[in-house]
Amino acid sequence: MAVRIRLKRLGTKKKPHRRIVVCDIRRARDGKTIEELGYYDPSKKPTFLSIDKERARIWLSKGATPTEIIKSLFKKQGVI
Repeated sequence: MAVRIRLKRLGTKKKPHRRIVVCDIRRARDGKTIEELGYYDPSKKPTFLSIDKERARIWLSKGATPTEIIKSLFKKQGVI
């Protein structure tokens, strides 16, 4: 099973926020997830970002591939 770390969109129209999730690559963007790793809200000033670093490192060691946005967020938080 191919696993990817990506963003899941939540919130209302014109006021979205996102969760950082681990899910199967074949699932829809807002579909069923395996695990939640954190939250991301770029609309707040300053940007709100919360990541469970230990769980993220475990999933990366198991072979989960992060998307480009998640890679940059992980670098900012010191996960990668």
